[in-house]
Amino acid sequence: MTVPTTATTPDPAGSALSTSPAGAGSALDTPEGKTTISDSVVSKVAGIAAREIPGVYGFGGGAARAFGAISERISGGRSSSTQGVSVEVGERQAAIDLTVVVEYGVGIAELARAIRRNVIGAVEQMTGLDVVEVNINVVDLHLPSDDNDDDRDETTSRPANRVQ
Repeated sequence: MTVPTTATTPDPAGSALSTSPAGAGSALDTPEGKTTISDSVVSKVAGIAAREIPGVYGFGGGAARAFGAISERISGGRSSSTQGVSVEVGERQAAIDLTVVVEYGVGIAELARAIRRNVIGAVEQMTGLDVVEVNINVVDLHLPSDDNDDDRDETTSRPANRVQ
């Protein structure tokens, strides 16, 4: 993923497009000062926006999800809003990569469109950055039967004793 260093803007003299340096005329770069948005802020906004879409079960690859599940069970632990989210932020633009796990039965193409719409809208509205791309990597399907397996002790096939 690459964030361009130039921005394309409409040419006031006609319908052709002209290219101007990044930051020119941006709401983040004003005569009163410059605002920068960190990668972690864009990651959090994108992760939260993607999680809002029904059909998204989780984020990240197998190892990242396992680590996240362990972290959540530790007292005071919480899931990371940036797990499975990678961003590249320039002065005016951002590119976002999401690694998602999808609920079985959900149309993946429609889900991807909904995720993109929501992520682009949230990031652009909250940060003022132009989102140039949202790449979605579907790495797994969550099956309803997977939930039942989580409540079983794998060594005995009996319900696991959970300390609450």
